[in-house]
Amino acid sequence: MFQGAAALNLDAKGRLAIPARHRDALAVESGQVVLTAHPHGCLLVYPVPAWVPIRDKVLAAPGLDPTSAMLKRLLVGFAQEEALDASGRVLVASSLRQFAKLDKQVWLVGQGSHFELWSDEGWQKQQEAMLALMNTGLPPGFESLAL
Repeated sequence: MFQGAAALNLDAKGRLAIPARHRDALAVESGQVVLTAHPHGCLLVYPVPAWVPIRDKVLAAPGLDPTSAMLKRLLVGFAQEEALDASGRVLVASSLRQFAKLDKQVWLVGQGSHFELWSDEGWQKQQEAMLALMNTGLPPGFESLAL
């Protein structure tokens, strides 16, 4: 289970040091992770075994449907398998860094089965949007949630 948000830095080569507490679970089996683009402007970071069924489901969608085709191009077209090096770093491809507007400071945000990787500016905007959402009411299904 990946949870929490961590402010991290990309090095000059575009590598991200995965926090030690997540390395083994993230690089399970193959020592590799999958990074891909997300429609909200961040990147997704998945353990390979968690990514494979998602990829297969996306690829099974109708190819002639314009929305399905766009999601295939985004999610599968940007997908990169990358190995963690001996220091627990993973290379974030330049195409992915450009897509998510990643600079030096980034945010690794746990989402249970995977992480989102946000630019500092993108994560700040998400936080503002989360606070604004609280003023509009809870989405269906959250009314009875006790915290």
